Amino acid sequence: MSALVYLINAAIDIYTWFLIVWVILSWLVAFNVINTYNRFISMVMDFLYRITEPALRPIRRVIPDLGGIDISPLILLLLLQAFQIFFNDTIVSLLYR
Repeated sequence: MSALVYLINAAIDIYTWFLIVWVILSWLVAFNVINTYNRFISMVMDFLYRITEPALRPIRRVIPDLGGIDISPLILLLLLQAFQIFFNDTIVSLLYR
């Protein structure tokens, strides 16, 4: 049981890092620090887009447009952390009854 809990926590942590890297790279592209004509950057950006966009799209539909600011990654990070805390507390309470 603890291996499954560890695996789920590790998956959430890895997804969190993918989301953070996506945000940083999108800022770097927006400010022309890096360009997507580089094949490696293009492949990394495409991979991260395909991984993060399915979770970000529903959040973007719900929140209002704030001009040029996209807060959906922040909301997703908060939701992931809340889920992880809730999941860990639930498992601990079930195991130590």
